[in-house]
Amino acid sequence: MSPLWLVDGMNVIGSRPDGWWRDRPGAQTRLAQELAAWSRASGEPAAVIFDGRPHEIDAPGLDVAFATRRGQNAADDDIVARVAAAPEPSSIRVVTSDRELARRVEELGADVVGPSALPFR
Repeated sequence: MSPLWLVDGMNVIGSRPDGWWRDRPGAQTRLAQELAAWSRASGEPAAVIFDGRPHEIDAPGLDVAFATRRGQNAADDDIVARVAAAPEPSSIRVVTSDRELARRVEELGADVVGPSALPFR
């Protein structure tokens, strides 16, 4: 079984200085659509969690979520909660360059890779 790619959305968006800060919802939509297309083509399951105000994102087949609260580390805490709740945390590959998030999910048994591991980034 393929691992679930659980993406720290704003961390991945922030890893590419392409002016995303001028259109945060647009950057979130672009990442989700790229991730959904890659997931469908590769057969690899994927999910993304973003910080910020929720909005509609059309990314068929992708589990798109927004942090359940506002504030510092909100999406990180939700990512950790998902890993902790998983029957097999080792079946989750968290995509982030955030060292503290990486430490927290690795302690639970998840694998961690950086944003460059995504083949479309």
